[in-house]
Amino acid sequence: MVIAQDSAAVSATASLAILVSTDKHLDHVVNLTTAAFAKGKQVSLFFTGKGVLLTIRPQFKKLVGKATLSICDVSFRANGLHGREEEVPGVTMNDFATQAKNAQMLASANRHLVL
Repeated sequence: MVIAQDSAAVSATASLAILVSTDKHLDHVVNLTTAAFAKGKQVSLFFTGKGVLLTIRPQFKKLVGKATLSICDVSFRANGLHGREEEVPGVTMNDFATQAKNAQMLASANRHLVL
């Protein structure tokens, strides 16, 4: 038996937005992002609050090329990281954004996860 897939049903799971607001579970973020990317999903990550502390850990570089990376600029500064923007792999100054970027990411994704 052959079951045809509706293209709308396929695209309904085509993107994943992950909001990271904790400085824990980077291994889960990396593993989930890697698995979703391997399945052809578009992954977007937004780091805010204490989550910005993950951006300077060595394992963070495993996310580069597998997801769109955005970092809350206010949180980055509030957590004492101002001046270390160049140390974050895979991002440019344009990737340091406001919560409006977070809202945009969530609005455009089909699935959401908050850590």
